[in-house]
Amino acid sequence: MSALTITPHKSFSPARVTAIASNTFLELVRLKVFYFLLLFALAGIGASLLLVSFTFQEQFQVIKDVCLGAMSIFTWLLAVLPTAMLLPKDVEDRTLYTILAKPVPRFEYLLGKLLGVLALLFIATILMSGLFCIVLYVYEQQALSYTVRSMQALPADQIEAALRDVRNSAFNINLVPGIILIYLKAAFCASLTLLISTFSSSWIFTVIVSAVIYFIGNIQWIAREAWENQVVNPSLIATLFLSAVSIFFPDLHIFTIVDDVVAGNAVPLIPFLKASALGICYTSFYLAVAYLMFAWKEL
Repeated sequence: MSALTITPHKSFSPARVTAIASNTFLELVRLKVFYFLLLFALAGIGASLLLVSFTFQEQFQVIKDVCLGAMSIFTWLLAVLPTAMLLPKDVEDRTLYTILAKPVPRFEYLLGKLLGVLALLFIATILMSGLFCIVLYVYEQQALSYTVRSMQALPADQIEAALRDVRNSAFNINLVPGIILIYLKAAFCASLTLLISTFSSSWIFTVIVSAVIYFIGNIQWIAREAWENQVVNPSLIATLFLSAVSIFFPDLHIFTIVDDVVAGNAVPLIPFLKASALGICYTSFYLAVAYLMFAWKEL
């Protein structure tokens, strides 16, 4: 009778996590859905070039609205669709069993998968931001040229003030926090999708549930405000229930400060930090819950 062999526990290895993340990143890049979504995003951003009947202030506002909206939609789709396919594909190809048999701790496996998705989201966000800046630059040069031609007879200080207004309308520091929040929101969606995929048997079900939670997160503040206006002294049970809902269905309304970027307003520091902290905390929270679910799952 052979003795039972017990594999000793291995400590956390950044090298193993990096290897899994790299393989996941390369795997996602090869997916046709990535190129389809990229074309969709580029088309959405490029559509802003068709604007011709607005003043330059209106043009810049519409361009920012279209570009940031396309980036938000694209990053959400890229965070949900490929992530939902990761675990089912590894199970189907039996890659998961090969990796875990090495042995690789399940937490390292999940962390590597998530980091691979986040790396892809980061590169996609950088590419889209670059194209966004190119679109803004093209319109800025057109607006500057038109301003100079139309104000040739005016004093130099007035021309300079008008040119300064054009530059301020095109590029400002508020674009940076807006893009950061779009990325953090997508990261949160990726970790949520990874969590759902740990107990889901179908990637379609994972996508649907993730989309529903995302929708609830965007509208829950409306329901909460309506309930608070109707109930003056809520019971303890109701308060605990709302707290539980807020944990599993985060208030995504806080990310709408991106609208301030579109309007050209300064992004308040405290709301920005609060939204950033929310994105990071929920990404970590969903990863931790995903590990618990995955650790208990029989493979």
